[in-house]
Amino acid sequence: MGETFGEAVFSTGMTGYQETLTDPSYRRQVVVMTAPHVGNTGVNDEDPESKRIWVAGYVVRDPARVPSSWRHRRTLDDELAAQGVVGISGIDTRALTRHLRERGAMRVGIFSGDAVRDDAALVARVQEAPEMKGASLYEEVTTEEAYVVPAIGEKKFTVAAVDLGIKGMTPHRMAERGIEVHVLPATATLDDIYAASPDGVFFSNGPGDPATADHPVALMQGVLERGTPLFGICFGNQLLGRALGFGTYKLKYGHRGINQPVQDRTTGKVEVTAHNHGFAVDAPLDKVSETPFGRAEVSHVCLNDNVVEGLQLLDKPAFSVQYHPEAAAGPHDAAYLFDRFVSLMEDQRA
Repeated sequence: MGETFGEAVFSTGMTGYQETLTDPSYRRQVVVMTAPHVGNTGVNDEDPESKRIWVAGYVVRDPARVPSSWRHRRTLDDELAAQGVVGISGIDTRALTRHLRERGAMRVGIFSGDAVRDDAALVARVQEAPEMKGASLYEEVTTEEAYVVPAIGEKKFTVAAVDLGIKGMTPHRMAERGIEVHVLPATATLDDIYAASPDGVFFSNGPGDPATADHPVALMQGVLERGTPLFGICFGNQLLGRALGFGTYKLKYGHRGINQPVQDRTTGKVEVTAHNHGFAVDAPLDKVSETPFGRAEVSHVCLNDNVVEGLQLLDKPAFSVQYHPEAAAGPHDAAYLFDRFVSLMEDQRA
């Protein structure tokens, strides 16, 4: 019951809805699921990517009446209600997806109960809601206090991770590779980063318009100047683009789901990947660019629409991708990127 406002976007994933709901990158977005049947695995306590649901609203066609997974602890409906997330069901979500794909992501409102008024009044309220372009949201989702995720097994490296909306599986994937991860708030300074004596620095995913993220961009430029191995994903990729002097822009309807084809241009390999982004980097696909930190090139590209999906510096140990190699719900084609980060730190140490 109640009302909610946000940017209407669609996700094409057929599984992993619990990870989607708890991904901080979905802050202020109303997620439309293209898969018609949602909720059949319920909600458990192991799969959340953060401590709460971040989506502004949830739209499904046919919610499951009874969860069928032995791992479930609660129903999806109960979890949404407990966290005050407004949802709607029983609508043709695939028709709505076609509408968004043709016209672009747009502001939306969901109203129920006493919140329902005449159509003109409701439309006016939606039009008063803030747009995603120009929205600075990463500080709303970052951790308030720094914390450490210990390495699993023998500790090999230390990484300082700037939390712009980090998903829990990301430091876990690094910990699996012997990395002790110091997760820092988005307000961290360069001194805070290097107080951890890091072998590498990581910039996470996150919500909002990268054009507003001046502090993280300046922070990243400080890391690049020092030559510390650097890895960024999603929002972190957009920040690397800005740090190198490229622009960013809003995509018409974005990439969201777990079935996006991307080519790693350094190997020619095509991988199926997990995405959640509405902004992209404006960098040339057909040439090596000169930047204040040396030569840079587009390392990954989306095969659906040629959107930049990764950047790498050729003269410094830094790279980024626009998608999610941690991919808690899968697929796992891109997990090698964490190994590539490890290789950069090994080379730097050698």
